[in-house]
Amino acid sequence: MPPMKAAIIPVTPLQQNCTLLWCTKTMRGAFVDPGGDLPRLRKNAEAHGVTIEKIILTHGHIDHCGGAKILAEELGVPIEGPQEADRFWIARLEDDGRAYGIPAKTFESDRWLEEGEQVTVGELVFDVYHCPGHTPGHVVFHHPPSKLALVGDVLFQGSIGRTDFPMSDHDALIDAIATKLWPLGDETAFIPGHGPMSSFGHERATNPFVGDLVLARA
Repeated sequence: MPPMKAAIIPVTPLQQNCTLLWCTKTMRGAFVDPGGDLPRLRKNAEAHGVTIEKIILTHGHIDHCGGAKILAEELGVPIEGPQEADRFWIARLEDDGRAYGIPAKTFESDRWLEEGEQVTVGELVFDVYHCPGHTPGHVVFHHPPSKLALVGDVLFQGSIGRTDFPMSDHDALIDAIATKLWPLGDETAFIPGHGPMSSFGHERATNPFVGDLVLARA
């Protein structure tokens, strides 16, 4: 039995990958980026026999955290993440929710996260990396024993996060990928905020934005 299991549940009209992850020893788990479709998320946790102990956020965009406060209040659990610079986005969740048709509630995180900190889920321990660029307070979670990272909208299969939003920074995004994600190892698989999973090694070999050959020419 692996120490961790994860289920990817696309939510909201933007098909954002909410991840239900749990510690197989304790059956305690967390939702990562519960942007919406909360009844579906709760049914998934119940189906897997998982007791949710917290909500974890990569960043403050509506499709990733619109439902976080609503779900946290329903379950009586804390919210951890993102990094505090994403207060800008969290403050406008309700306005963005109306624009996208996603029920949303602004909130104060129970724990803003910083580079080098760790987040626990059951007996699992995730390392936190601050990876700004898509948003200023974006964080990534890495579980070394499972060789798995949850990268939000920093990196995708064949692409990278958008940097045409307010407070985005394209150069910072590229730097975060090259200096914080690639050192985690080619064999590390990752769950992105949208679309299919991939691995850092595959993206280094093929990604047209941050592949090794592309960065070497930069």
